[in-house]
Amino acid sequence: MKKLCLDIVLGSLLVSGFTALVLLIAGAPVLAAFQNIWLGAFASTSKFSQVLSVWVPLTLCSCGLLYTFRANLWNIGIEGQVIMGAIGAMTALRIPGIESPVLILTLAFLASMIGGGAWGLLIGILKTRGGVHEIFGGLGLNFVAQAFILWLIFGPWKRPGIASMSGTELLAHKLWLTTPPGWRVATIGLLIAAAALILTWLLLEKSMLGLKLKAIGKNPKAALLYDISPESYYLTSIIIAGSCAGLAGCLQVTAVYHRLIPSISSGYGYVALLLVMLAGYRVILIPFLALFFAGLNVGAIQLPIVLQLDSALSGVIQGCCVLSALFILGIRQKRRQS
Repeated sequence: MKKLCLDIVLGSLLVSGFTALVLLIAGAPVLAAFQNIWLGAFASTSKFSQVLSVWVPLTLCSCGLLYTFRANLWNIGIEGQVIMGAIGAMTALRIPGIESPVLILTLAFLASMIGGGAWGLLIGILKTRGGVHEIFGGLGLNFVAQAFILWLIFGPWKRPGIASMSGTELLAHKLWLTTPPGWRVATIGLLIAAAALILTWLLLEKSMLGLKLKAIGKNPKAALLYDISPESYYLTSIIIAGSCAGLAGCLQVTAVYHRLIPSISSGYGYVALLLVMLAGYRVILIPFLALFFAGLNVGAIQLPIVLQLDSALSGVIQGCCVLSALFILGIRQKRRQS
């Protein structure tokens, strides 16, 4: 616990230092920039609810990635799994002849899990049967998923009379997930993210599944001596990860954009990869770091409005977080070796 606290303090100092340096290079007033990011994310209930609407998909993607990282799999394909989850949800939402919104939305959530899980399974099959490293398989399938969503938006699902990058037609209002008055985040989304965190902690820390995934991640050849099949658990972990990402895609469709757009994933899969590394693969840190990244994502919108800074500065700050994470990971490895 003491080492964890030290890592958190060190990480916070590094992130603050790197960010301040970047702001100085950009010619921005450091304190004013930090203040505007904070105010843009947490100054009102409405803004905080917008932060939570980003926190939900980040948390879901991060929870899924924890399973694959535990098995020592680099699931770079998480971005494509979010996209395929959104496509699966949209497919269910377009089924004709069903009048009940509850039934349609339930089918959409199930279809999103199937879509994301199946896309993850493809990566697993490429690795276990084809010998393709999961990084290359995942990146390749990300491009395929992005091409697929563009084809749907400009082809079969295009708006009547026009095909546009703005996406498909808006869903019927009855298919929008409800949000509290004045808020921009769906209540069901918060509940799903909280449930995913609890379930992930229980499965990874208190169940045989977590123990076996850890054994495979540490030494897959030794795991075979205990009749633990690395291939089956590779597939299990990446299917779970894909299902979590698929849920994030469904919430993007039903609670945020209310339609399918080309950038439906909003890059949350890639951000989640960085977040999990910064958390040191610990479930307990995920909700807090996800809130930090979500606040940065939303608060940085203030920078071009108030200080006339480029909005891309948010991505640069996130890059500083990654550098900090890699530095801390290096320290941890040296600590284990000594």
